Parts: sequence; C-alpha cells; structure tokens
Amino acid sequence: MESTQAKQAMNEPVLTVRNIETYYGPIMAIRGVSLDVPEGEIVTVLGANGAGKTTILKTISGAMDPQKGSIEFKGESIQNKDPDVIARMGMAHVPEGREVFPMLSIRENLDMGAFARKDRDAVEKDRELVYRYFPILKEREDQQAAYLSGGQQQMLAIGRGLMSRPSLMLLDEPSLGLSPRLVKEIFDIIKRLNAEQGVTMLLVEQNANMALHTANYGYVLEVGRIVMVDSCANLLKSDDIKEFYLGQQEDSVRDGRRWKKRKTWR
Repeated sequence: MESTQAKQAMNEPVLTVRNIETYYGPIMAIRGVSLDVPEGEIVTVLGANGAGKTTILKTISGAMDPQKGSIEFKGESIQNKDPDVIARMGMAHVPEGREVFPMLSIRENLDMGAFARKDRDAVEKDRELVYRYFPILKEREDQQAAYLSGGQQQMLAIGRGLMSRPSLMLLDEPSLGLSPRLVKEIFDIIKRLNAEQGVTMLLVEQNANMALHTANYGYVLEVGRIVMVDSCANLLKSDDIKEFYLGQQEDSVRDGRRWKKRKTWR
C-alpha cells in the first residue's frame, strides 16, 4: 500500500486520521485506520456492508470515541470532542438513512442545519442556494419532511448539511435505497457542489462504481482495515476492484479461489 501522504500530496489535508481503533463493547469495529482528506477534494471509503464505513464517520464526527489513534480537523485535535463542538468547527455529517426531522417542514429542517449561525442574512442566501441545487425542495418548502420521497429526503439531508457552511461534509451512503435514476441525480449534485462551491467531502458508499467516478481518491475498507489506497482513476483499473466491487472478472481467474486473491490485499 502506498503512503497516504504520497497519494494525496496535491492539497493540504483538512482532515487527518491516524491509526484509530473504535469498539462496540468488546468488538473492535475499525482497526488502525488512517486516511487524509485534502481540502477541496472528494475522498471515498469503499467497503461491503458491515466493513466499518459508518463507524469511521461516527468516530470522526464525535458520535463515537476512538480507543486509540488521533484525528485532526483543520489542524486541531478533535478525538473525544463532543459532536456539537466538532459541528461548530465546520464539519457536517449527513448520516446513513437520511434522518430528517419528519414533523418539521423542509424550510425548518434547513434552518436546523444553520442553528449555530448568527449571520441571518447569509442564512437566507444559503437557503436559496440549496433550493437552486434542489428545486423540488423549494416547490415543497412548507411540506412536512415525512411526506417526501426517499430521494427528496436525501436531498434535504444534504441541503441541511450545507446550511452550516461546512469546511468538510461527511456523506454516509447517499445512494442507499434509491433508484438508479435518483442515485445518478444525487451524485451529479455532489460533484457540482464540490466543483462549484468547493465543498470538501468524505464519502462512504457501497455503490463502488458511482463513488469511484465521483471522488478523487479512494480507500478500500475490509473488516475494519484499510487494504488499498489510490486515486480513483487507478482503483478503477485495479483487478481486485473490478472483481470484488464492480462485478468484472477476467476469464483466466473465474475458476480461481476468491479467498486467495483477497489474501494478497493484506
């Protein structure tokens, strides 16, 4: 595995994670995970269900405390800080499953994303910016979030995160439960937000094909450990990624034992 620093020397990292270990009771969920998120880039963490992707984001955002390792955000140590403190520092966490406030209107949900801000005029402008990227939210501004479709709730969750004007946005499985058409729409907007607004993002995703075509850098997580790091362009060319995550396989290895190839990753 090439070093994280060598892979991501293009920009200074806004987030630096080193050798973190996080447990659920006696069970180690992530073990010795290290990663960097360069400013202005999209970084993705790929892995199967249960690999530990969500645990990484919860540990970074303060929802879980690491037992070992260090996390720096904008040059400041944040491991073991409370989530509200980390959020006020400029980190927005869009959780798995969307988790909007169902009984609040779309407008009220967006305002919840700006709860720590005092610049009310700028908040109004940012709400209009969210509506520009997600016009369906403007059309249904006064509707309760409970009555939105899954894709619309995902848009609302991302919009709510944007309302905090984050330096870093953590996106947890934005494609979960969505149709292919909506997945493409959501990821197109993610790319636009990065390119047009300069939002730095850490994306965890099971849809490897979509994630690798969206992000700049990628980490592959297996059973709580990082097993591969590279640019997404190079990961798309990797035989391991093609076989295990993109469903492609060379004829010469179709009859080979899968565990043998997996073993070479470690």
